[in-house]
Amino acid sequence: MTDRIQLGLTDVSASATPAAPASAINEELLVTGMTCAHCVASVREELSEIDGVEAVSVDLVAGGTSHVTVHSATPLDDDALTAAIEEAGYTRVSA
Repeated sequence: MTDRIQLGLTDVSASATPAAPASAINEELLVTGMTCAHCVASVREELSEIDGVEAVSVDLVAGGTSHVTVHSATPLDDDALTAAIEEAGYTRVSA
């Protein structure tokens, strides 16, 4: 048995990555400060409240820079994306 199984940990990225809509525009964001599934849920919830957002997927890098993809049918306001991440309590960083 691996340490991961013994500790009861799960792969957060697998459960936090919904399928992208077929005709989506994908906005790739870099976010720091996320460490767990609760962090992922907070960011997904805030971003999902923006008009036009169809799905949000997160590749969590605990304690590092996580990759967040926002799927939409139309372009989204960049300031609104940043504000949503900050509202969730995290920091958007430049590539």
